[in-house]
Amino acid sequence: MVMPDWMSFIIVGLATLFLLGEVFVNVKGIFGILGIGFITIYFAAWLVDPSMFFMMIILYMVGLLLIIIDGKVLNDGTFGVIGLVCMVLSVGITAPNWVAGLYAVIGIFVGGMSSLFFLKVFKKRVMWTKITLFDQLTDEKGYSSMNKSYHYLVGKEGSTITDMRPIGTIRIGEQEFSAISQGKWISKGTNIVITEVDGTKILIKEK
Repeated sequence: MVMPDWMSFIIVGLATLFLLGEVFVNVKGIFGILGIGFITIYFAAWLVDPSMFFMMIILYMVGLLLIIIDGKVLNDGTFGVIGLVCMVLSVGITAPNWVAGLYAVIGIFVGGMSSLFFLKVFKKRVMWTKITLFDQLTDEKGYSSMNKSYHYLVGKEGSTITDMRPIGTIRIGEQEFSAISQGKWISKGTNIVITEVDGTKILIKEK
C-alpha cells in the first residue's frame, strides 16, 4: 500500500485520537478497535519486513502505555516523556521520508490533544479515579489524613504545585492536597478554586 506523505498526519492522528479516547471515556472498546486499525494501516503502508512491523507497533503501544501510566498513576512526567519519545520514534522510523515522518509526529500531538474533547461528549471511565486519586494522601507525605472530611474546602482558592494531568497536587493555604481537574489539564502554578468534594476526592477548576 502506498499513500501520500500528508496521509500520515491523518492516519497517525486518528490512531492516537481513538486510542487515548478509549482510555478516557467508556465506549465499550469501539475507539480501541478504530485506533488499532488506523495505526496498523500506517505501519502496513510502509513496512515490508514483518519483524519490523510488529516491533514498531509494540514500540508505539509501549509509548502510549507509558504516557497513560504517567498521566493517570505516577503523575511524575518522566514516563510521559519516555512514552512520547517511543511513539515519535516508531512513526518517524517507519516513514519513508522526513516529510511523512514530520506529518506523523504532528499527528501524534494533534490526536493526543484532541482526544480530551471526548470527555465533553462521552461518559468518563471511573476506573482511573479509583486507582489514582488516593495514592499519596498520607500525613507522612504532607497531606491531610484520608479519614478527615474535606467538605470545608469547597470554595477555597489556591494554586497548583504540579501539573494536573488531570491528577496532581494543589496548595490551599499552607496545606497540600491531591486533587483532580475533572479531565482538564492545568499547568503548574495556576490559580484554582475547589468546586466539589466527594469523600476524599477534591475537584478543582481554574480560577
